[in-house]
Amino acid sequence: MNTILANITITVNDQLYVKNPETSSLGKKIIEHSILMIDEIGFENFTFKKLGEKIGSNESSIYRYFESKHKLLLYLSSWYWGWMEYKLVFATNNLSVPLEKLKKAITILTEKIEDDFTTAHINESILNKIIITEFTKTLLTKDVDEENKIGFFLVYKRVINRVIEMIQVVNPDYKYAKSLASSIVEGALHQHFLKDHLKTITNCNETISPTDFYIDLVERITK
Repeated sequence: MNTILANITITVNDQLYVKNPETSSLGKKIIEHSILMIDEIGFENFTFKKLGEKIGSNESSIYRYFESKHKLLLYLSSWYWGWMEYKLVFATNNLSVPLEKLKKAITILTEKIEDDFTTAHINESILNKIIITEFTKTLLTKDVDEENKIGFFLVYKRVINRVIEMIQVVNPDYKYAKSLASSIVEGALHQHFLKDHLKTITNCNETISPTDFYIDLVERITK
């Protein structure tokens, strides 16, 4: 799969950036080090000034790529869900048994992420940590409805819709396929967060993963 993914370009809504960061070495450096810095200091403390100092570039040069750090976080999130969608499609494309296909999709979307080394400037493992802790900040804003209309969350919703379709194939009579699918995708991030930070309110730990939980849940409620 890594070989296939290496030949694929993740498409991100062009309204999320001023200049496509994938088109230059500086742009790729901005993406690479913004991921590392947000993971290190958190999104609240992250600024373009600090990033510029880290990469040895003027703050103004970063604004030539992104008009705000909110747009940068939206870009990183959109790239992540696009990457996850490719992984999901390739992992399930040849599976013919509906429940096995759904379980494989859940595994892809809920398991611990490892860096696949095919994108030198993006560490997917660290980006996953950012999505776990920061993704809701792209949604919980006053502008969410307008940004949704523009299509900023299109890839995220597309991932969820793929899971919805799989659930409906497994059990066409199940009434809550949309709620279940969105709960799996969003809830897995939350369970990973709880597992690492608020251990007493989740069953997920070193031996029980969010993947185990959601596969068990799906097997019980889609019969």
